Amino acid sequence: MPVYIWKGKNSFGEKRKGEIEAPDQAAALAQVKRLRITNPVVKEKPKDLFENVELFQPKVTGKDIVVFTRQMSTMIDAGLPLVQCLEILEKQQSNATFKNVLKDIRVDVESGSTLADSMRKHPKVFDKLFTNMIEAGETGGILDTILSRLAVFMEKAMALKKRIKGAMTYPTICLAISFLILAVILVFVVPVFKSMFADFGSTLPAPTQIVVDMSDFFKNNIFYMIIGLVLSGVIFKKIYSTDKGSLFFDKVFLQMPVVGVLLRKVAVAKFTRTLSTMLQSGVPILEALQVVARTAGNRIIERAVFRVGDSIAEGRPIAEPLEESGVFPNMVVQMINVGESVGALDTMLEKIADFYDDEVDQAVDNLTAMIEPFMMVFLGGMIGGLVVAMYLPIFKIASVV
Repeated sequence: MPVYIWKGKNSFGEKRKGEIEAPDQAAALAQVKRLRITNPVVKEKPKDLFENVELFQPKVTGKDIVVFTRQMSTMIDAGLPLVQCLEILEKQQSNATFKNVLKDIRVDVESGSTLADSMRKHPKVFDKLFTNMIEAGETGGILDTILSRLAVFMEKAMALKKRIKGAMTYPTICLAISFLILAVILVFVVPVFKSMFADFGSTLPAPTQIVVDMSDFFKNNIFYMIIGLVLSGVIFKKIYSTDKGSLFFDKVFLQMPVVGVLLRKVAVAKFTRTLSTMLQSGVPILEALQVVARTAGNRIIERAVFRVGDSIAEGRPIAEPLEESGVFPNMVVQMINVGESVGALDTMLEKIADFYDDEVDQAVDNLTAMIEPFMMVFLGGMIGGLVVAMYLPIFKIASVV
């Protein structure tokens, strides 16, 4: 239905404005009058020229989905009908993209579709983990509880992701600034010294000559270097998109000295938290493992989780394929084995996730503490080496004089 914008005054003489959906302008005007707005002005909302261009639309963030999930859980727990909940959340949504998604979901639910099936039509916003848990909540009649668990799960996942990004932000910025400074020195500063050294008529010290040669090479090949970097990124992405390439690089990443330990702990925390949440929500274990595998983010772990599914289908315990993968620590395997034996696998997985969340925090702190002095030495050595190399000829001339 078309959207109309209106403005006018309420019974207290205060100015008001808003938006409503109506079949036509007359129906919109009638709706506004029922709100006791005097002298209302109603006109159709102008269309956004870029509303169908995905590039220009705001993205739906994890925070948007968490807020929506929490509010939805609260309203359903309070006894509000599902369609009314969706209508309220749609009206108060400030993100235009998410607003349209909620509108589509509301229309589908009104037409008789389930909430899970309606959400599955928007995979970029609601992933398989989300929709499967919603389906389990609808089937079991505990949708409010499932939504609350989903919100908690997503908040913890976002916090984990934020910690990792935070640890990588500082060294990335430092490296970017250092290479920018290096480029400026090589392109603009060194040539000035080079022309000055040429007037001296004597051979340059070896460090100075190396820096001058680097400057010449950088100036003459900067275009090819940029193309090479772009092509390298494209080639890496292309190789990583293949099964063999992703398996190779994911294995390399997990075996790296410091980063590999962090990635392993993150993988364990994510796997146990996701599987625990799905099992507690009533999702069948084989279906849960399929979803967990596809959201693992690492092909080695994905294959290990798929093997777990095959193991359970064959009647074997869950711990054996996890141990065979070599990714999961022995403590995790043993705790899962105990949890499975006593029939409390979901609870045991949650305890492991809580433990590894703390382990990830410690690993991030250790990585940051290790990176900071390394970056200081790297930046100091690079800038200091360039400065010394540029001033060596001046010192040499001064000693001769």
